[in-house]
Order: sequence, then structure tokens, then C-alpha cells
Amino acid sequence: MKKGFTVILLTAFLLYRITFPTSVVHAEEVEISAPSGILMEMSTGTVLFEKDADTARPPASVTKIMTMLLIFDALENGTISLDDEVSTSEYAASMGGSQVFLEPGEMQTVGTLLKCISVASANDACVTMSECICGNEQEFVKQMNARAKGLGMKHTNFVNCNGLDTDGHEMSARDIALMSRELMTKYPQIKDYCTVWMENITHTTARGSSEFGLTNTNKLIRQYEYATGLKTGSTGKAKFCVSATASKNGVDLIAVIMGAEDSKSRFKDAVTLLNYGFGKCQIYKAKERKLPEVLVKGGKEEHLKIQYEEGFTYVDTEGSDLSKVEEVTEIPDEVKAPVKKGDTVGRICYRINGKEIGSVNLIAATPVEKADFGDYLKKIWKKLL
Repeated sequence: MKKGFTVILLTAFLLYRITFPTSVVHAEEVEISAPSGILMEMSTGTVLFEKDADTARPPASVTKIMTMLLIFDALENGTISLDDEVSTSEYAASMGGSQVFLEPGEMQTVGTLLKCISVASANDACVTMSECICGNEQEFVKQMNARAKGLGMKHTNFVNCNGLDTDGHEMSARDIALMSRELMTKYPQIKDYCTVWMENITHTTARGSSEFGLTNTNKLIRQYEYATGLKTGSTGKAKFCVSATASKNGVDLIAVIMGAEDSKSRFKDAVTLLNYGFGKCQIYKAKERKLPEVLVKGGKEEHLKIQYEEGFTYVDTEGSDLSKVEEVTEIPDEVKAPVKKGDTVGRICYRINGKEIGSVNLIAATPVEKADFGDYLKKIWKKLL
């Protein structure tokens, strides 16, 4: 009797382990069923895993990450505001696939349309916003491709703004990770939209007002405790795709899955990669400290203020003791004038066990002009006084 009970418990345990990946996955155990995928650490862009990550494939509604990126760009530069009301064209209202059933002439705010895109993956809302920002979808798509080029997305070609199956509309998993990183890091407020699980919007037309419920297409928002976004997609050609973002203990990750056979497997693959990343990664972020001034030879001023050119972040995947990171400051005793603002003056080198893991330049915070004869006379006069 006891033996039989033990076998049942053991079987249940094994089924649990198979169904639900553990939080730590060793490198040799990482495997995804989808043909293409990538795992990227968000703050540095470090790639932790990839599988056929540069093959261009139909991305379905994951396309909308770029659409939302351009919407946030327009919000930032003041072209539009969240409270602006936008009219739906007949063309926008005619979109098939996932939609919120906007009617021609219907007015919705930019904020509501952004929510419709992010939460419900609404194709009609995408086209409405593309027309709002650029006048027509074609011009908007040109901007999408230009933005992609600027991000170094080498295997991307956008033909529409919503991801409906169209010849030539394609992206790679790496490119999706790059645009996802740009959206999440430059506009963190996107989380206020893509983490909404359910919410209602109001349709107001000539026939009156009615409520319409939005439900997030990204089931990880409810099923994975560390999920922060971002976007799903599925069509006949693309099969099932997702760009899943998550955060745990200060580590932010992006897992992209393309071409999965079904919805369940795309989410399972994404969770497998995210768990692997959280088990493998730890982040070191250097604290900026007060820096000494540098003597200037032959300058109008005798001292130069310096500053960090940028912050320093290091992704460790070797299990190192990051409390033992050493900072070695390399600053010359003096510099010669003239010095331009932004000139590199020195650097700070970061090391673990004597091995350099990176460095940050130290730059001139202010310019220092070369001293002339009058400046030397003033200095002599001050010393005499």
C-alpha cells in the first residue's frame, strides 16, 4: 500500500516538473520547440540564448511593437497628445483580424486607441493611429522602416502597420528583441498599457453608446508572475509569436518566440527562456562617485571638472561574486589646454579577480580655453597680492 502511494507521489512530482519549468535552467537543458527565438538582457542588449535568430519570418501582430514605438515618439515630440480625439476612416474600420470594431467616423482618444492596440491587438486602431500621425498608412510604414534601420534591424521589412499577412512583411527574432528593448527602455510607460488584463472602452456612434471589453492577448500577464509585457501575434503564415518581457530581482529580460505551432507552446517556450535567464543572470550597476578635478596646463582655468560619459552595467552569467568588483580610476596628473567639453580625459576600469569586465570614459564637464598673455599677467598679479 505504502509502495503504491509512493509511486503515485513520484509520478505526480514528475508530471509537475514536466508541465511547469523550474526557475533555474542549466544551459545544456535549454530547448525550445519553436523554430526561432532569442533571449536578451534588456539594459545592455546582451544575448543569452538564440536559435535561428536572424531568419526573416512573418511576425504577425508583434509588428505592433513598432507601431506603438512610433506613437510614443509622436507623443514625446508633441505631434499628438493622449487626450487628442481621432476619427476612424472607412479604410481603418475595414481591417479584418483582431479588432475593436471601430466604425467610420467614430472618435476615440489617442490614449484609448493605444490601449486597444496594446491590450486587444486591434488592427483597426493601428491604422487609425497611422493615419492620425502621418496622414496615411503608407507614409507611416515608411517611418516604421526608417526607425527599424536606425535600430540596426537588418532583417526587417514592414509593409503594413498591424502585421496582417502580406507578401514581403517580415522580421527576425533578433530584430523583434531590438525594437522591444527600445520601446521598453525609452518609454517605460508602455507597461501601464501592456499589463492591463481586462478593461472596457466606450463606443459612441450615431446609434448611441455601448461598452466593449478588452482582454489582453498576452496570457503571461496573468500566468507568469514576473511578466511586464509585451506583445503577441498569430496568423496563418506566422503561426504563433510572442515578445515576452519580464523583470525579477533587478534583471529585465526579453524572450522572443517566432513560428510556434500553437499558443500554448509559444508561451511555454517564452517561460523556459525567461526562467533560464533569471537563473543565469545577475546585474552589476556601478554607482557614480564624486570625481577629482584635473590640473590644466596652459589654460585660462587651472582646474578641469570631469564626469562619467555614461553609466556602467555588467551582465554576469558565470556566477561571479559581484561584491568583489574593483574600480580602478585612470586619470592623468594634468592635461594641456585647450580642452573641449566632452573630450576624453581618463577612464574607470572595472575588474573581477584581475580580469577587466568593462570600462567607462571620464570626460571634460566644461571647456577650458588656452591662456593668453593677459591671462598669465592676471595669474602673476594674484600671486603677488
